[in-house]
Amino acid sequence: MILEKEEKFKLIFDTLKEKQTEQSMFNKFLELYPEEWKQLKITFSKFNRSKKFGNTIPLPKPEQSLRKELRVWLKNNKSA
Repeated sequence: MILEKEEKFKLIFDTLKEKQTEQSMFNKFLELYPEEWKQLKITFSKFNRSKKFGNTIPLPKPEQSLRKELRVWLKNNKSA
């Protein structure tokens, strides 16, 4: 979970000089928020280690999760 996601995504969107795509925003997020990215990976790792066989709820990998959130944010904010 990313705290203050809206503000961070907006800042990334506004600071990008090239076209604002999912990939460019993903790269900029990694550059601007390395601690948040680290925390996402830690959370995923802890969740994977704590799963019991047969009782799993799939959690998307951090890359997939962040890309999906960026994709949804871009879709909602480009049409606005």
